[in-house]
Amino acid sequence: MNPTDFARADIRALQPYASARALAISAGVLLNANENPWPPEGDEGLQLNRYPDPQPAQLKAQLAYYYMVASEQILITRGSDEGIDLLTRAYCRAGIDRVLTCPPCFGMYAMSARIQGAEVVEIPLLERDGAWHLDPASINKAPACRLYFLCSPNNPTGNLVPADQVLALADRVAGHGLVIIDEAYIEFCNQDSLAGAITDHPNLVVLRTLSKAFALAGCRIGALIADPRIIDLLRRIIAPYPLPTPSVAAALRALTANESRARQLNELAEQKRRLVTALEDQKGIRAIWPGEANFVLIRVDDGGALVRAAGEAGIRLRDQSAQPGLANCVRITIGTADETGILIDWMVDFSKGQRP
Repeated sequence: MNPTDFARADIRALQPYASARALAISAGVLLNANENPWPPEGDEGLQLNRYPDPQPAQLKAQLAYYYMVASEQILITRGSDEGIDLLTRAYCRAGIDRVLTCPPCFGMYAMSARIQGAEVVEIPLLERDGAWHLDPASINKAPACRLYFLCSPNNPTGNLVPADQVLALADRVAGHGLVIIDEAYIEFCNQDSLAGAITDHPNLVVLRTLSKAFALAGCRIGALIADPRIIDLLRRIIAPYPLPTPSVAAALRALTANESRARQLNELAEQKRRLVTALEDQKGIRAIWPGEANFVLIRVDDGGALVRAAGEAGIRLRDQSAQPGLANCVRITIGTADETGILIDWMVDFSKGQRP
């Protein structure tokens, strides 16, 4: 099975733009890209006057090592958002193809589909026994889609999607669709990545990012892991120079900072336990979903009022009430010990004067 056979025919026939750095020629007398020959002041050896490698070999090699995949299975992107956008553009024809999502979930899956003119098929998660679950039976009854977006741990509910459900779906739709599993938060839990399953499931795509556990949200470095034929297809439509040189340098440093990253992950886990314990003592909170990521989802009587009151106190929370099934739900990101203490103290004071 070739997972590009059901991509857009016009994209399959497209010849990629050949940039000045496409052949990875970055040495010698560089007179082929209309660049300024002098680096700017304070360049610090980055050569910011030169266009960057579209897919830096050193960064790709380090990502391949970390994700335990072959380098030809990786496309480095501007965060996971670009990977979502590229897949939608490559596989969805306006007014013809469909994209499946399982709300409540990351809003960019549906947003990218609607921008492309693709129909969005929504199969909501099921909430039972204090947790959120995929609904495989309803997904199997849905009309055929080109892209099936799943997220594990899911944003904003924090639930995991069992690997067997993901792979079973990939097998079932292999003739007409891709299954995309977004693993943006996987470093915060004990679940194994599904990247290793791509060889046996060529229509499976895994999204990863350095924005969360690697603390590089401002650098916009993500990775799309897929069959090399999908990578080749997406390289035909990706921007000529998607990765800023400073972002690449920061990513290379972050990928080797294993000890500090481990300390931060342990500290975030401890602060999450501390926050959940404190929230359980607040009578105004109707439900708590700790989940498996670096956030907690709660339900209160008036989510909008809670978020506004917190904002007036300088604390920024995320109202999730617009998501299906999340009326009056608020997502709280786990912060430092000091930030967690400030939030807990504020929640106690707020609940005394007005129940959330």
